[in-house]
Amino acid sequence: MRFALLNPVWTFGGSIYFGCREPHLPLEYGYSKALLERTGHEAAIIDGQLGGFGSAELLRRVAAYEPDIIVVTTAPSYLFWRCAPPELRVPQQLVRALRQTASAPIVVVGPHASSTPSTTLRKLGADAAIIGECEDILPQLAVPIERWKGLPSLCVWIDGEPHATGPTHATDVAQLPALTWSDEAIAAHRHHHHRFDATPAGPGAEMEASRGCPYHCSFCAKDNFRNSYRKRPLAVLTEEIDRFLAQGVEYLYFIDEIFLPNRDLLRALVGRNLKFGVQTRIDLWSPEMLDLLGLAGCVSIEAGVESISALGRNLLDKDSRLSTAQITERLVHARKRVPFVQANLIDAAVDDEEAVEQWRAHLQRYGVWANKPVPLFRYPGSPDYTKRWGAPDDAAWERALNDYLAEHDHFSDIQDDRPLTLEQLELMPAGPPNPAFARGDRR
Repeated sequence: MRFALLNPVWTFGGSIYFGCREPHLPLEYGYSKALLERTGHEAAIIDGQLGGFGSAELLRRVAAYEPDIIVVTTAPSYLFWRCAPPELRVPQQLVRALRQTASAPIVVVGPHASSTPSTTLRKLGADAAIIGECEDILPQLAVPIERWKGLPSLCVWIDGEPHATGPTHATDVAQLPALTWSDEAIAAHRHHHHRFDATPAGPGAEMEASRGCPYHCSFCAKDNFRNSYRKRPLAVLTEEIDRFLAQGVEYLYFIDEIFLPNRDLLRALVGRNLKFGVQTRIDLWSPEMLDLLGLAGCVSIEAGVESISALGRNLLDKDSRLSTAQITERLVHARKRVPFVQANLIDAAVDDEEAVEQWRAHLQRYGVWANKPVPLFRYPGSPDYTKRWGAPDDAAWERALNDYLAEHDHFSDIQDDRPLTLEQLELMPAGPPNPAFARGDRR
């Protein structure tokens, strides 16, 4: 069977979207393509964002490929599944256009499908939504569509209503192969995510050394995907890294939810002349391991501090190992070894504003940048959402965004002055597809 793996042409006007708006490698599709081909199927990644072409060209390429199954993601990249655009406007537009031009069933993947599968299926009018991580679920869909309702970790239409079956799927990442990207895709990837030490001279790329996180910070929407901590084998990582190097990649960003100290990986990176960036917690790194991190080629650290007080960090369930003074000391040490170090702050509503500014100014004197505290958005699927409203229901995304807009009068730097509501951003719910199609008559 032929699978078309589509990354839409993303736009973010009016959105509260916190993530980077530049193109990134769609890692979930890279793995999916490899696993589909391993099981005897064909797969093509059609990436409107990285390819830089418009929606009309994306639709033309889908039609030319003549897929048996079309896959659409609801977030720009695995990198941002934890802070996806709340609205489904872009995938809604794509699915509606596909219904006019393609006859294949449409499957959606992503954080929305994982946290609120029935709502996502209803809003998009797709034929199925994968609950959790998608890579090794997609090959199971290569059966007649009427048999999909018996598959696990899937939401499908039954008698005109979405029906979800568990469990939330977690991929065995130790079985995932080293990814291979076309020279064309790498050449098009000029963006170096979260790099500020130098102007890019060659292509950038993304990969993951691990997936999930052993911590349970209250603001992190990872409970329904990319949750349990899993490492990829070192031999697979070095194989993937060496492929990037052979393609001229200058900078690599590890999209790991948390890049934990990994002595073997860092030692393997020493001498490979590769620059890279990570997101991590500074309280998990000893001075000696920070020295090795810098020696290995790290040029960018995004460190989740969240609050300058123990009270704030406790409210966010950070389970911090260090005091604020020790965290500050560790950040300063990191900056001696790594050209750019950022301390991320979230508005925990307990830290004194003047004290925050004094702390930021202190760090800046040592070359460490700390952002102004970002307003907290309670993503469906995060502990903060559940503590406030319970399990996500059909109105979860609207409830979270309306609360965010009502609670805050200032937003992050990359958001519009006044983000719009979901009702303003999204199309009317699409409902179930044609009943004859749902029975598989158009296969």
